[in-house]
Parts: sequence; C-alpha cells; structure tokens
Amino acid sequence: MATATLTTRQNIRQTAQKLFRERGYAAVGMRELAKEVGIEAPSIYNHYKSKDDLLREICFDIADQFFKASEEVDVNEKSATKKMRAAIKGHISVIAKNIEASGVFFQEWMFLEEPDLAKFKKLRQEYELKFRDIIEKGMKKGDFKPMNVKLVTFTIFSALNATYDLYRTGEKLSQDEIADEIANLLLKGLKN
Repeated sequence: MATATLTTRQNIRQTAQKLFRERGYAAVGMRELAKEVGIEAPSIYNHYKSKDDLLREICFDIADQFFKASEEVDVNEKSATKKMRAAIKGHISVIAKNIEASGVFFQEWMFLEEPDLAKFKKLRQEYELKFRDIIEKGMKKGDFKPMNVKLVTFTIFSALNATYDLYRTGEKLSQDEIADEIANLLLKGLKN
C-alpha cells in the first residue's frame, strides 16, 4: 500500500505501475488493483475509466518526460560527443526517477489501444530521431566513425532502456555514475 500522503488517484497509478511491471498489464484486473489500493472495485472507476486509461497515462507521461529531457540537450553545442552524453544522461535520469513507470513504458506499451498505439509509436520514432540526428551529424563532422546509424541507434536504446532493470536490482551506483559509465562505453564505440 502507498503512503497516506498520496491522493487516491496517485495511489491507484503507483500501484498499477508496480503490478503492471511485476505481473504484466494483461494479468492485472481492475478488481485486483482496487483491492491492492484498499478501495472498493467500483470506486476505482471514479478515478480511471478503464485499465487502458491507466496504461495510456503512464506511457504518455513517461514519453513526455523523455521529450522534456531531450529538449535540455544544447542545440548550439558543436560537439556531437557532448550532445550524445547529455542525451544519454537525460534518458537515464527519466528512468531513475520513474523505475516502475519506465518498466511499464518499455514492456507493456504494446497493449495500448488504437488510436493511442499509433500515436505512441509515432512519439517513440520522433524521440529516436533526436538521437539519430546527433549520431548522423557526429559522423558527418568526423566526431563519430562511419557506421550503420540504425544499428548504432538500436544499440544505444537497448543499453539505455535496460537500465531500469539495473536500478531494480538495487545497484549501489548513483544515477550520475551509471549515466557516465554507460555514456563512456557507448561513446567509446562511436569514436574514431
């Protein structure tokens, strides 16, 4: 159960994030969620009209946070290495602040219903393009060695998105230490 300082809506969302991540979206019912929160099943519908409504809120909220983090990358910075480091740190920062929600975002998004699923996929592509742009420009400038951009982007996101598992295991490194180590490893592979 969540603390008394949370609103019922916040408590429902926090509990849903935990259950969706632990058991999977499809395995969690609204009655079970209401029971975990400590409210009557019909009361949950005063806060969320459906389980899909909850999933939509979680996924789009985390997507919004990733976009906000990417906006903090200095567009005037000339160094592709510094831009990529900032993008990596921003991405990991969102995950570190939202472990449960990030797990849902990465693993359960495919359960979104249309038209939300199509919107979500488009957002993911737009976000990925921000990283691809840094990589492509870095290659053109000679900051990064020429490589398959799609493969590089896939590798970067695979590494970054798996960090939520690292936090869940109780890793003792700080968010900055994890971000720096991952950035160092990835950037080393990109350098000439």
